[in-house]
Amino acid sequence: MIRGGAIGDFILTLPAIKALRDAYPGAGIEILGYKHIAVLAESRFYADGVRSIESARLSRFFAKEANLPIDLANYFASFDLIVSYLYDPDSIFERNLRRSGAKKFVRGPFKIEGGSHAVRQLSQPIEELDLSISDFAPKIFPSEEDRHRANEFLGAFSPPIVAFHPGSGSDRKNWPLQSWINLGNHFQRNFTGSLLIVAGEADQHQVRQLELIWQSSRVRFAKGLPLPELAALLEHTIFVGHDSGIAHLAAAAGANCVLLFGPTDPAIWAPLNTNARIIRAPSADFDRLDIDRVRAALDHELMRIGIST
Repeated sequence: MIRGGAIGDFILTLPAIKALRDAYPGAGIEILGYKHIAVLAESRFYADGVRSIESARLSRFFAKEANLPIDLANYFASFDLIVSYLYDPDSIFERNLRRSGAKKFVRGPFKIEGGSHAVRQLSQPIEELDLSISDFAPKIFPSEEDRHRANEFLGAFSPPIVAFHPGSGSDRKNWPLQSWINLGNHFQRNFTGSLLIVAGEADQHQVRQLELIWQSSRVRFAKGLPLPELAALLEHTIFVGHDSGIAHLAAAAGANCVLLFGPTDPAIWAPLNTNARIIRAPSADFDRLDIDRVRAALDHELMRIGIST
Protein backbone atom coordinates (compact mmCIF):
# COMPACT_ATOMS: atom_id res chain seq x y z
CA MET A 1 0.00 0.00 0.00
CA ILE A 2 1.55 3.29 -1.12
CA ARG A 3 -0.10 6.18 0.73
CA GLY A 4 1.23 9.69 1.19
CA GLY A 5 -0.91 12.59 2.36
CA ALA A 6 -1.61 14.09 5.77
CA ILE A 7 -2.85 12.41 8.95
CA GLY A 8 -6.53 12.54 8.05
CA ASP A 9 -5.89 11.27 4.52
CA PHE A 10 -4.09 8.25 5.89
CA ILE A 11 -6.73 7.45 8.51
CA LEU A 12 -9.51 7.69 5.92
CA THR A 13 -7.68 4.96 3.97
CA LEU A 14 -7.69 2.50 6.90
CA PRO A 15 -10.99 0.81 5.92
CA ALA A 16 -9.43 -0.05 2.55
CA ILE A 17 -6.37 -1.54 4.26
CA LYS A 18 -8.62 -3.42 6.68
CA ALA A 19 -10.48 -5.00 3.76
CA LEU A 20 -7.15 -6.35 2.49
CA ARG A 21 -6.19 -7.59 5.94
CA ASP A 22 -9.58 -9.29 6.42
CA ALA A 23 -9.43 -10.91 2.96
CA TYR A 24 -5.83 -12.08 3.36
CA PRO A 25 -5.22 -12.53 7.10
CA GLY A 26 -1.94 -14.38 6.53
CA ALA A 27 -0.51 -11.97 3.97
CA GLY A 28 2.42 -9.69 4.61
CA ILE A 29 1.18 -6.11 4.23
CA GLU A 30 3.57 -3.18 4.12
CA ILE A 31 2.95 0.55 3.76
CA LEU A 32 5.12 2.99 1.89
CA GLY A 33 4.28 6.39 3.36
CA TYR A 34 5.29 9.08 5.83
CA LYS A 35 6.65 7.02 8.68
CA HIS A 36 5.48 9.28 11.52
CA ILE A 37 1.90 8.80 10.22
CA ALA A 38 1.98 5.26 8.85
CA VAL A 39 3.32 4.03 12.21
CA LEU A 40 -0.33 4.16 13.32
CA ALA A 41 -0.79 0.97 11.28
CA GLU A 42 2.58 -0.70 11.85
CA SER A 43 2.23 -3.82 14.04
CA ARG A 44 -1.16 -2.43 15.04
CA PHE A 45 -3.41 -4.85 13.11
CA TYR A 46 -3.05 -3.36 9.63
CA ALA A 47 0.56 -3.65 8.49
CA ASP A 48 3.63 -5.74 9.22
CA GLY A 49 6.04 -3.00 8.26
CA VAL A 50 6.40 0.60 7.13
CA ARG A 51 8.93 2.12 4.76
CA SER A 52 9.53 5.86 4.31
CA ILE A 53 8.29 7.48 1.12
CA GLU A 54 10.75 10.33 1.72
CA SER A 55 13.66 8.74 -0.11
CA ALA A 56 15.75 10.51 -2.74
CA ARG A 57 16.34 7.16 -4.44
CA LEU A 58 12.61 6.61 -4.78
CA SER A 59 12.41 9.77 -6.89
CA ARG A 60 14.00 7.88 -9.79
CA PHE A 61 10.73 5.95 -10.18
CA PHE A 62 9.09 9.22 -11.28
CA ALA A 63 11.49 9.73 -14.21
CA LYS A 64 10.96 8.24 -17.65
CA GLU A 65 13.21 5.29 -18.47
CA ALA A 66 15.27 5.97 -15.33
CA ASN A 67 18.03 3.69 -14.13
CA LEU A 68 16.14 2.18 -11.19
CA PRO A 69 17.87 1.18 -7.94
CA ILE A 70 18.02 -2.60 -8.06
CA ASP A 71 17.19 -3.11 -4.38
CA LEU A 72 14.03 -0.96 -4.65
CA ALA A 73 13.06 -2.64 -7.92
CA ASN A 74 13.39 -6.04 -6.25
CA TYR A 75 11.41 -4.74 -3.28
CA PHE A 76 8.46 -3.75 -5.44
CA ALA A 77 8.69 -6.99 -7.44
CA SER A 78 8.38 -9.01 -4.24
CA PHE A 79 4.71 -8.06 -3.74
CA ASP A 80 1.72 -9.84 -5.25
CA LEU A 81 -0.28 -6.61 -5.20
CA ILE A 82 0.58 -2.91 -5.05
CA VAL A 83 -2.13 -0.32 -4.37
CA SER A 84 -0.96 3.26 -4.90
CA TYR A 85 -2.61 6.59 -4.11
CA LEU A 86 0.30 8.66 -5.43
CA TYR A 87 -0.15 11.46 -7.91
CA ASP A 88 0.97 9.90 -11.18
CA PRO A 89 -0.88 11.68 -14.03
CA ASP A 90 1.39 10.35 -16.80
CA SER A 91 1.63 6.83 -15.28
CA ILE A 92 5.43 7.12 -15.16
CA PHE A 93 5.61 5.71 -11.64
CA GLU A 94 3.29 2.84 -12.58
CA ARG A 95 5.32 1.96 -15.70
CA ASN A 96 8.54 1.93 -13.69
CA LEU A 97 6.98 -0.40 -11.13
CA ARG A 98 5.92 -2.71 -13.94
CA ARG A 99 9.48 -2.52 -15.35
CA SER A 100 10.64 -3.64 -11.90
CA GLY A 101 8.46 -6.73 -12.14
CA ALA A 102 5.48 -5.63 -10.08
CA LYS A 103 2.89 -8.39 -10.46
CA LYS A 104 -0.37 -6.46 -10.05
CA PHE A 105 -0.86 -2.72 -9.73
CA VAL A 106 -4.07 -0.92 -8.73
CA ARG A 107 -4.37 2.86 -8.69
CA GLY A 108 -6.38 4.70 -6.05
CA PRO A 109 -7.62 8.30 -6.21
CA PHE A 110 -5.00 10.94 -5.47
CA LYS A 111 -7.57 13.68 -4.85
CA ILE A 112 -10.98 13.53 -3.18
CA GLU A 113 -13.75 14.94 -5.34
CA GLY A 114 -17.26 16.07 -4.44
CA GLY A 115 -20.11 13.60 -4.22
CA SER A 116 -19.49 10.53 -2.09
CA HIS A 117 -17.68 10.37 1.24
CA ALA A 118 -13.87 10.37 1.15
CA VAL A 119 -13.66 6.90 2.71
CA ARG A 120 -15.85 5.46 -0.03
CA GLN A 121 -13.76 7.11 -2.73
CA LEU A 122 -10.55 5.78 -1.17
CA SER A 123 -12.08 2.30 -1.00
CA GLN A 124 -12.76 2.14 -4.74
CA PRO A 125 -9.50 0.36 -5.69
CA ILE A 126 -10.23 -2.37 -3.15
CA GLU A 127 -13.73 -2.84 -4.49
CA GLU A 128 -12.20 -3.13 -7.98
CA LEU A 129 -10.48 -6.24 -6.62
CA ASP A 130 -13.94 -7.69 -5.85
CA LEU A 131 -13.36 -7.33 -2.12
CA SER A 132 -16.29 -6.08 -0.07
CA ILE A 133 -16.06 -3.41 2.62
CA SER A 134 -18.74 -3.65 5.27
CA ASP A 135 -17.43 -1.04 7.71
CA PHE A 136 -16.39 2.39 6.45
CA ALA A 137 -15.58 3.77 9.93
CA PRO A 138 -11.78 3.90 10.42
CA LYS A 139 -10.42 2.36 13.59
CA ILE A 140 -7.04 2.65 15.28
CA PHE A 141 -5.69 -0.05 17.59
CA PRO A 142 -3.13 1.35 20.05
CA SER A 143 -0.65 -1.17 21.39
CA GLU A 144 -0.18 -1.91 25.07
CA GLU A 145 3.04 0.11 24.93
CA ASP A 146 1.12 3.06 23.46
CA ARG A 147 -1.39 2.85 26.31
CA HIS A 148 1.38 2.53 28.88
CA ARG A 149 3.04 5.72 27.64
CA ALA A 150 -0.32 7.52 27.55
CA ASN A 151 -0.98 6.53 31.17
CA GLU A 152 2.46 7.75 32.17
CA PHE A 153 1.73 11.10 30.52
CA LEU A 154 -1.62 11.44 32.30
CA GLY A 155 -0.32 10.39 35.72
CA ALA A 156 -2.91 11.36 38.34
CA PHE A 157 -4.91 13.50 35.92
CA SER A 158 -8.52 13.30 37.17
CA PRO A 159 -11.33 11.95 34.98
CA PRO A 160 -13.44 12.79 33.14
CA ILE A 161 -10.90 14.09 30.66
CA VAL A 162 -12.13 16.52 28.03
CA ALA A 163 -9.70 17.05 25.17
CA PHE A 164 -9.67 20.22 23.05
CA HIS A 165 -7.90 20.55 19.73
CA PRO A 166 -8.36 24.23 18.85
CA GLY A 167 -6.41 24.07 15.59
CA SER A 168 -6.39 22.38 12.20
CA GLY A 169 -4.42 22.57 9.00
CA SER A 170 -6.12 25.83 8.00
CA ASP A 171 -7.26 28.94 9.87
CA ARG A 172 -10.49 29.02 7.88
CA LYS A 173 -11.47 25.68 9.44
CA ASN A 174 -11.00 27.01 12.98
CA TRP A 175 -13.60 28.24 15.44
CA PRO A 176 -12.45 31.61 16.93
CA LEU A 177 -9.98 31.14 19.78
CA GLN A 178 -12.07 33.28 22.14
CA SER A 179 -14.90 30.78 21.74
CA TRP A 180 -12.55 27.99 22.81
CA ILE A 181 -11.51 30.05 25.82
CA ASN A 182 -15.12 30.59 26.82
CA LEU A 183 -15.88 26.89 26.41
CA GLY A 184 -12.85 25.89 28.48
CA ASN A 185 -13.73 28.34 31.23
CA HIS A 186 -17.25 26.89 31.34
CA PHE A 187 -15.87 23.38 31.73
CA GLN A 188 -13.47 24.34 34.50
CA ARG A 189 -16.20 26.21 36.42
CA ASN A 190 -18.84 23.52 36.20
CA PHE A 191 -17.05 20.16 36.29
CA THR A 192 -14.46 18.43 38.41
CA GLY A 193 -12.61 16.72 35.58
CA SER A 194 -9.50 17.66 33.64
CA LEU A 195 -8.84 19.51 30.42
CA LEU A 196 -6.31 18.22 27.89
CA ILE A 197 -5.20 20.57 25.12
CA VAL A 198 -3.86 18.79 22.04
CA ALA A 199 -1.42 20.62 19.80
CA GLY A 200 0.68 19.89 16.75
CA GLU A 201 3.11 22.03 14.79
CA ALA A 202 0.31 23.99 13.11
CA ASP A 203 -1.34 24.89 16.42
CA GLN A 204 1.47 26.72 18.22
CA HIS A 205 -0.13 30.18 18.03
CA GLN A 206 -3.38 29.08 19.66
CA VAL A 207 -1.64 26.97 22.27
CA ARG A 208 0.76 29.70 23.39
CA GLN A 209 -2.20 31.93 24.18
CA LEU A 210 -4.04 29.17 26.05
CA GLU A 211 -0.93 28.35 28.10
CA LEU A 212 -0.90 31.94 29.35
CA ILE A 213 -4.58 31.83 30.28
CA TRP A 214 -4.99 28.32 31.73
CA GLN A 215 -2.28 27.79 34.32
CA SER A 216 -3.93 25.11 36.41
CA SER A 217 -3.18 21.58 37.59
CA ARG A 218 -6.45 20.58 35.92
CA VAL A 219 -5.16 21.61 32.49
CA ARG A 220 -2.42 19.79 30.62
CA PHE A 221 -0.97 20.40 27.17
CA ALA A 222 -0.13 17.48 24.87
CA LYS A 223 2.28 18.96 22.33
CA GLY A 224 3.94 17.06 19.53
CA LEU A 225 3.31 13.57 20.88
CA PRO A 226 3.90 10.57 18.59
CA LEU A 227 0.59 9.73 16.91
CA PRO A 228 0.18 6.21 18.38
CA GLU A 229 0.68 7.61 21.88
CA LEU A 230 -1.75 10.44 21.17
CA ALA A 231 -4.34 7.96 19.91
CA ALA A 232 -4.05 6.02 23.17
CA LEU A 233 -4.26 9.29 25.11
CA LEU A 234 -7.53 10.27 23.39
CA GLU A 235 -9.07 6.79 23.53
CA HIS A 236 -11.24 7.42 26.60
CA THR A 237 -11.72 11.19 26.39
CA ILE A 238 -14.48 13.48 25.25
CA PHE A 239 -12.85 15.21 22.31
CA VAL A 240 -13.86 18.59 20.88
CA GLY A 241 -12.21 19.69 17.66
CA HIS A 242 -12.50 20.80 14.05
CA ASP A 243 -12.26 19.09 10.68
CA SER A 244 -8.68 17.93 11.10
CA GLY A 245 -6.44 14.90 11.04
CA ILE A 246 -6.37 14.86 14.84
CA ALA A 247 -10.18 14.73 14.88
CA HIS A 248 -10.07 11.65 12.64
CA LEU A 249 -7.43 10.19 14.97
CA ALA A 250 -9.64 10.76 18.02
CA ALA A 251 -12.74 9.30 16.36
CA ALA A 252 -10.83 6.26 15.10
CA ALA A 253 -9.32 5.70 18.56
CA GLY A 254 -12.79 5.61 20.16
CA ALA A 255 -13.11 9.04 21.80
CA ASN A 256 -16.60 10.52 22.13
CA CYS A 257 -16.23 13.38 19.68
CA VAL A 258 -17.95 16.72 19.17
CA LEU A 259 -16.61 18.00 15.86
CA LEU A 260 -17.15 21.51 14.54
CA PHE A 261 -17.44 22.01 10.79
CA GLY A 262 -17.42 25.33 8.99
CA PRO A 263 -16.51 25.70 5.30
CA THR A 264 -15.71 22.01 4.66
CA ASP A 265 -18.47 19.54 3.87
CA PRO A 266 -19.09 16.95 6.61
CA ALA A 267 -20.89 14.74 4.08
CA ILE A 268 -17.45 14.17 2.53
CA TRP A 269 -14.99 14.76 5.36
CA ALA A 270 -16.63 13.99 8.71
CA PRO A 271 -15.65 10.73 10.44
CA LEU A 272 -18.19 7.98 9.82
CA ASN A 273 -17.64 6.61 13.32
CA THR A 274 -20.80 6.43 15.44
CA ASN A 275 -18.93 8.05 18.34
CA ALA A 276 -18.53 11.30 16.34
CA ARG A 277 -21.18 14.01 16.66
CA ILE A 278 -21.05 16.77 14.03
CA ILE A 279 -22.01 20.43 14.53
CA ARG A 280 -22.13 22.52 11.35
CA ALA A 281 -21.71 26.28 11.70
CA PRO A 282 -24.68 28.27 10.35
CA SER A 283 -24.09 29.15 6.68
CA ALA A 284 -20.71 27.37 7.09
CA ASP A 285 -19.49 30.50 8.95
CA PHE A 286 -17.65 29.84 12.22
CA ASP A 287 -18.30 33.40 13.42
CA ARG A 288 -21.99 32.43 13.58
CA LEU A 289 -21.47 29.26 15.62
CA ASP A 290 -22.80 30.10 19.07
CA ILE A 291 -20.88 28.80 22.08
CA ASP A 292 -24.12 27.69 23.76
CA ARG A 293 -24.68 25.12 21.02
CA VAL A 294 -21.22 23.62 21.49
CA ARG A 295 -21.48 23.81 25.26
CA ALA A 296 -24.80 21.93 25.16
CA ALA A 297 -23.19 19.18 23.07
CA LEU A 298 -20.29 18.91 25.53
CA ASP A 299 -22.71 18.84 28.48
CA HIS A 300 -24.68 16.09 26.75
CA GLU A 301 -21.57 13.95 26.29
CA LEU A 302 -20.65 14.42 29.95
CA MET A 303 -24.14 13.41 31.06
CA ARG A 304 -23.86 10.27 28.94
CA ILE A 305 -20.95 9.13 31.13
CA GLY A 306 -22.77 10.07 34.33
CA ILE A 307 -21.39 13.58 34.96
CA SER A 308 -24.29 15.89 35.80
CA THR A 309 -24.34 19.51 34.61
